[in-house]
Amino acid sequence: MKLNHLGPEFSYLGPRGEGHSELMHKVVIHKAGGYEQLKLETHPVPNPGDHQVLIRTEAVGVNYADICVRWGVYESARRYVGWPITPGFEYVGRVEEVGREVAHVKPGDPVFGLTFFDGYSTHVCAPADLVWPKPEALNFEAAAGFLAVHLTAYHGLLQNVVIRPGMRVLVHSAAGGVGSALVQLCKLHDLHVTGVVGASHKVEHMRQLGADAVIDKATQSLWDEARRLCPDGYDLVFDANGPETLAQSYAHLRPTGKLLVYGFHTLLPKQGGRINYLKAALGLLRMPRFNPLTMTTENKGVVAFNLSFLFGRTDLLRAAVNDLTAWVEQGKIAVPKVRSFALADVAQAHRALESGETTGKLVLRTAPAS
Repeated sequence: MKLNHLGPEFSYLGPRGEGHSELMHKVVIHKAGGYEQLKLETHPVPNPGDHQVLIRTEAVGVNYADICVRWGVYESARRYVGWPITPGFEYVGRVEEVGREVAHVKPGDPVFGLTFFDGYSTHVCAPADLVWPKPEALNFEAAAGFLAVHLTAYHGLLQNVVIRPGMRVLVHSAAGGVGSALVQLCKLHDLHVTGVVGASHKVEHMRQLGADAVIDKATQSLWDEARRLCPDGYDLVFDANGPETLAQSYAHLRPTGKLLVYGFHTLLPKQGGRINYLKAALGLLRMPRFNPLTMTTENKGVVAFNLSFLFGRTDLLRAAVNDLTAWVEQGKIAVPKVRSFALADVAQAHRALESGETTGKLVLRTAPAS
């Protein structure tokens, strides 16, 4: 599906000024629904405020959160923006203009960064403290898909728990963006990591990233194999599946183990790009309830987080980006595998991500083809 809809001019992006006379293209969602709600529209390019940077993007990252935004179930989108909304949290491009108080980047600089929505656009107006120089080790498409997944993995592993070499870690959906980042960060810190994948063609990808063991749910019993590989239980389990696996993930922790939750994919069953609300309701009924008294006596814990609610903690984000940039420049983190789509083909990108068949990251190309 290619989008060619031109809608009314509206811009949530940037300060509420008149904007440039120049126009930009961006994807706008006016109400919850399927792929048909992704509208490519033209809008004025915004003016950056004193502490903002205007970037002409080259590519933008596609994340599962963007699909949840389209469905109308992403909490920070509902709480802070509403309809209409432009999805997208990460981008790469070149600085076009800077505010009066911005000194660390200048027009023409290649940069990547984060934005609180509004990423699916040819121009992004972002807070200056969420804009960083693009690592030389990453080309533009790889940089576009780097930050969201690696910051999620970094925050979960290195800012929420205390790790020690040799700890045993189980990572669900390990071939996806966050999962792949987690596997690499675990190995970088001398942890023993088991990656769970849903299809046999993803096993080799896990091996290449350094996973010590791989569980292929297509051919193996997940929990029987998890128990065989680590009979005493795991120190950390990373789970974004939701009710399908959360209870057993917790059950397979060893004493002092932590379950880290950062999504609920199976809570949102889809069909033709839309949520099946009956199955979603049944999923809510299956959602485990973790009792603090029980957790205390079992000496286990549950940690949950959402990166979009972390944008106010620029101290944590800055520390994470500094480390991640250094590691990728030093070759300690592999350059992400990327599959790209044109901005007008955003519906195809969403469909591919929903399929569960992808590995690595998906990005949208926003710059004109050269």
